[in-house]
Amino acid sequence: MFRRRRNDQNDLDATAEAADTAAVDDASEDASRDGAARATTADAGAWFDRSTGPFDEAETPDDGVTRLDLGGLRVPGADGMELRLELDETGEQVIAVTVVDAASTMQLMAFAAPRTDGIWDDVREEIRVSLAATGLVEVVEGEFGKELLATLMVAGPQGQSAMQPVRFVGLDGPRWFLRALFSGAASRDRTAAAGLEAVLRAVVVVRGGEAMAPGDQLALHVPDAIPEGMSRTAEAGRPPLGLPERGPEITEIH
Repeated sequence: MFRRRRNDQNDLDATAEAADTAAVDDASEDASRDGAARATTADAGAWFDRSTGPFDEAETPDDGVTRLDLGGLRVPGADGMELRLELDETGEQVIAVTVVDAASTMQLMAFAAPRTDGIWDDVREEIRVSLAATGLVEVVEGEFGKELLATLMVAGPQGQSAMQPVRFVGLDGPRWFLRALFSGAASRDRTAAAGLEAVLRAVVVVRGGEAMAPGDQLALHVPDAIPEGMSRTAEAGRPPLGLPERGPEITEIH
């Protein structure tokens, strides 16, 4: 899905996406009962407490935060950060949004999920097993409950090999599952991750009422309008929104 990206994260994203997509599909097949919209504990099998975000559309807080409407996700802007949209191979479908903060990135993708107690436990284990053969991987207790830390061997722009640290965060909501993939300094450094984590907490997921198979990705699109306070191009010292404008253009993660 990310093969057309022209940067040194190609192998990383292809590996992570394959593991995550397979995990969502496998984990979502066996759930059938209704679950609570949020959990009050972070114990195994329980949902992460989302009282401070990220939010379901029905829980959108009246907090004055400006969010970019991308369809399945509404992502807040933040001073000093850049939002970039990633397109599929055809250059027509938005498949992910990446928030760039200095030397760190956070890629966001959302999926339909069943009415259940949550699928992150199963998804996390599937990713762990899939990535164990390609690098170091471990489950840790993090800011958002149980998280996955991995160190993967990736190819650089000149074909050289390098070790890339990444961090998977999974969040279960009402009939949706949100995945955040941190790379760069934010994958290990709590201070470097603080700004991106604040953005993640302010994200609103729009599942919609239409029927969707568990594991289907929530549709994203280029926004119809740019909210006041955000810009498509750099101005007054603010970084731009990396929004594709026409044809098969793609946005790169530098």
